Amino acid sequence: MNIKIKRLNVDAVMPLYAHPGDVGMDVYSLEDHELMPMERKIFPVGFAMEFPEGFAAIVKDKSSLSMKCGIHTMGGVFDAGYRGEYNVNLINLGGESYKISKGDKIAQIIIYPVEIANLEEVSELSESSRGEGRFGSTGK
Repeated sequence: MNIKIKRLNVDAVMPLYAHPGDVGMDVYSLEDHELMPMERKIFPVGFAMEFPEGFAAIVKDKSSLSMKCGIHTMGGVFDAGYRGEYNVNLINLGGESYKISKGDKIAQIIIYPVEIANLEEVSELSESSRGEGRFGSTGK
């Protein structure tokens, strides 16, 4: 698949795959910021992308940041029709502040194939073995 990418900021580092076969493209910060515990911040990343319908770009955690420091991505679903600047919404779930420097890897983007559903409103749904079972419905 070919994806078109447009640089919107001269300082933007274009996302890239670190290793052959990787599914996540690293995304880099455009700014310095100290993310305090429980602070949320949106980091613009300085590019826009274009890819075919039937796919979505999903922003996910960098595993090292989430595991070691509690840095987690929030939201981050980009539809095929979106042409604006991409961003990364981070929250610090750790107990200490975390320093992000310009050029640091802050997240990854994965391109997923998606099915676009047709919704059909009905008065009843079919029976299933789970039914309306919620949290813990399968036991411990």
